[in-house]
Amino acid sequence: MPTRIQEDALLIRKHIREAEAVTDEAMIACSKLKQVILRARQNPEVGVDAAQKAMIRLAHAEQQALEMSSNLLRVHEELNKVSREYMGPGDGDGETYISPSAIETHQVAKVG
Repeated sequence: MPTRIQEDALLIRKHIREAEAVTDEAMIACSKLKQVILRARQNPEVGVDAAQKAMIRLAHAEQQALEMSSNLLRVHEELNKVSREYMGPGDGDGETYISPSAIETHQVAKVG
């Protein structure tokens, strides 16, 4: 296999995994933010409806992050197909197995 193809494949592998990690981190950050907002709302001096609009928008942002994560999994699977085409079937090294249920196209309930 040509060296250029192998070098490109390694860069693509690095960056797709980086993109997937960033979306995971975004979802973790949103989750932490939601926890902090909910704790703050439990203060007796704060109205029960405080930050309700912010919570709704945050839920929407979480939904978008999950959709982005799902789309990146689909991108990853497509890149696996390209890898098999240009580099041949792998020996398990380098190719990431992605469960078909993780990349199937389905509508997720919309928030808001």
